[in-house]
Amino acid sequence: MRHALVALITASLVATATTQAREVRVMSAGATAPAYLQLVPAFESKTKQKAVTLATSTGLGAQAIVARVRAGEPVDVVLIASNVMDDLVKDGSIRKDSRIDIARSSIGMAVRAGARKPDITTIDGLKQAILNARSIAVSSQISGIYLTNELFPKLGVAEQAAPKTTKVEKGVAGDLVASGEAEIAFQQISELRAVKGVDYVGPLPAEAQRVSVFSAGIAAKAPNPAGAKAFLELLMSAEGRRIMQQSGLDPIAPQ
Repeated sequence: MRHALVALITASLVATATTQAREVRVMSAGATAPAYLQLVPAFESKTKQKAVTLATSTGLGAQAIVARVRAGEPVDVVLIASNVMDDLVKDGSIRKDSRIDIARSSIGMAVRAGARKPDITTIDGLKQAILNARSIAVSSQISGIYLTNELFPKLGVAEQAAPKTTKVEKGVAGDLVASGEAEIAFQQISELRAVKGVDYVGPLPAEAQRVSVFSAGIAAKAPNPAGAKAFLELLMSAEGRRIMQQSGLDPIAPQ
């Protein structure tokens, strides 16, 4: 009986390990999620492994990617802002030799599909769009923090914008525009362009822009490091960079 139980447990462990080896578990920040999701079919076709999506936004609190990785949740690939990735490398959560910068991401604006598009190619045009808007949606993450804490005060519109600005903690800012709850939305361009029911207006003018770098890495305790490596190789291939560019990111060529 004892030998039978040991054999059963061993078989179960082998089966679990085999299943994990056929999966690549991915956590992605919102800016890189549209490109990642578009890359999944090609990855699964080329490698015969399944991409399991664990996150499509950076998240907050205990549900944030950083918290989940540090808590030991099984994950293979992490796509996140470079400064956050650096912290995960420093504390040993991400393999240092796997860390790579993959793309730059800029902030843009969107309106509801069919609505008039304000001219935000100049600082004056951007200021006027903010002042004229009845309601504004921004992310609670990196872009929204920059807008409300730095850019709006710098433009001299913080007082007027504050009471009509909603910070979106779940989903993307563009969702509020699509539903009619907000007139305009600011967020990473790749996130806005993935929202149905909105029209992308354009990027913030250069003087107001904040460009963020996003990175990829393999978790130190990745269940499937070989699969993770294959995923990163595809991501940084010509095909992967093309998909990133189409999503609204500015891909960084591998060194």
